[in-house]
Order: sequence, then C-alpha cells, then structure tokens
Amino acid sequence: MNRVWRPSSDNPRDFVGYGRKRPDPRWPGKARIAVNFAINYEEGSEYSVPDGSGRTELGLAEAPGGRVPAGQRDLAFETMYEYGSRVGIWRLFQIFQERELPATLFGCAVALERNLDVAEAFAASNFDLCCHGWRWEEHFRLSEDEERERIAQAISSLKRTTGERPLGWYCRFGPSENTRRLLVEEGGFLYDSDAYNDELPYWVEVSGRNHLIVPYTMDANDGKFAAPSGFSSPDDFESYLKATFDQLYEEGAERPGLMSVGLHPRITGRPARARALANVLDHILKHDRVWVCGRLDVAQHWHAQHPPSETDR
Repeated sequence: MNRVWRPSSDNPRDFVGYGRKRPDPRWPGKARIAVNFAINYEEGSEYSVPDGSGRTELGLAEAPGGRVPAGQRDLAFETMYEYGSRVGIWRLFQIFQERELPATLFGCAVALERNLDVAEAFAASNFDLCCHGWRWEEHFRLSEDEERERIAQAISSLKRTTGERPLGWYCRFGPSENTRRLLVEEGGFLYDSDAYNDELPYWVEVSGRNHLIVPYTMDANDGKFAAPSGFSSPDDFESYLKATFDQLYEEGAERPGLMSVGLHPRITGRPARARALANVLDHILKHDRVWVCGRLDVAQHWHAQHPPSETDR
C-alpha cells in the first residue's frame, strides 16, 4: 500500500518522498526497470503570429531567436516547427514500430487537429495518449477560468481526432497552482506528470481525493539540445541515455525504478539524433527483465498494485 502525501498548512512541498522506504513497484515480468519514451507532439500548437499570439515561438528549435522584429512572423522558426510534423514525427513512429515498442504521445490538441494523418497513425499504433494541453502554452499564465476551459477544450478535441479521451495530463514545463485541482475536478484523469521529483509514481491528496503522479524528467530529454549547457551532439544524447539506463538497470536488482525519456519530433526527428535514439533502443533490447511501456501502463499498474493507503505519512 502507498501512503498519500497530504500538504500541511506550513508548507505544501514534500521533501521526503519514499526516502529509505522505497516500495518494490512489482513491475510486470519482475522487470528491473520500466522505461517510458514520451514523444511531445506540439508542432502547430505553439505561439505564432497567424494564430493571434503576437509573436513566434522561439523555444526548443535549431537556432537562437530574436532576429526578426517583435510582432512580425519569423518564417524560419515557423518552418523549424513544421519539420517536426512533416518529417520528424514519421521517423519516430518508424523507429518504434520497427522494434514493436510502445511509447506515449504527449499530444497537444490543436497540433493533432492540424495534422489528422498523425492522429490517424497514432490511433492505429500501440502508443498511448497523454494530454499535453489544448495548445503548447504555459498554464501558469492562465486565469483559473481560462485554464478550466482549456482543459475541457483539449479533452473534447482529442476525443474527436484520436477517438479516445486522454487519461493522463502533462503541462508545458510546469503547471499553475490550480492545474492539479482542476484535473481532479474534471474527474477523468488517472494521473498527471507535472512533477520531476521522483523515479516512481506516488499518491497525493487533492481536494480530498487521491490522485496519482507519474513523474517526468528534464535530464533524459532531447530538449537539452536547445539548452546552453545541454547536449551538443547525438553522441552526448546517446551516451547519457545509455548511462541512465545502465545505472537504473543495475540498481533494479534491489530497487526497481522508472526511466522516463522526453522526445520532440522537431529535435530527435532529425536524422543524426534519430540514429542515436535507435542505438539506445537497441541497447535496451539487449537486456532482459526490462518493461518498455506506455505512461498509461505505468499508471494503471500503480492503481492496481499500489493503491493509496488511508494512513497518513
């Protein structure tokens, strides 16, 4: 049984977690490690002048921005994003499908509306869906009413384009102080991934209800190609992911954990980085007692095998 974190009136943060009482996750097949790859499909939902944003999104792309005057369309950056939806996503689909491996699609609703071929390919795949918002926007910039509306819009849109409602949620970068409460209020989500503080799922109490967190990662994430101190070459990316896997696999003999990897079609969908990803997948496949899984698989497993305890920490 898993205890539930209940925020105190003094401090809403949990600095303790499982600590020395880390549970055995009991992954399927007695796996020493669960590995999830999350493909962030955002292209077409980012800030853009044609969509009335008043600016072009300059984050997580191939070049530093700021050359084009504010308020004007930056056609270079627009096409860097379009690469992800036109080319990159298909390369990632192929790499996983050739190896018959699942992944999770962190899908922005508007992005899938604008490329129904991708929505159709997802529906026919063994991938699972996690809602990445209506658009690729920061929820901490929204009012509570705006955020509630965006969550409803995203669910409705994803139902139309993929044929299923999302059971997981992940914001751009980080949630607002209202996000988790609004997700629980909506009532249909099994988990959210708006946390980076653990390597196993855990339960929290939100508005008097138990809610599951499946933590995500910023370190094993191709977004670091766009960070000043991040990956500079595909070799860096490949080495980092292999080292992360090897360490967790070794620890998994006694303390199995979860490895999360973040991917973006406009980044890892590029040929050299895609080759690095393929090498990582092949490295993983050389090991036994590994559960490569969808994020929803992890959440459903935790609900079934580690339900929340009513005993407070």
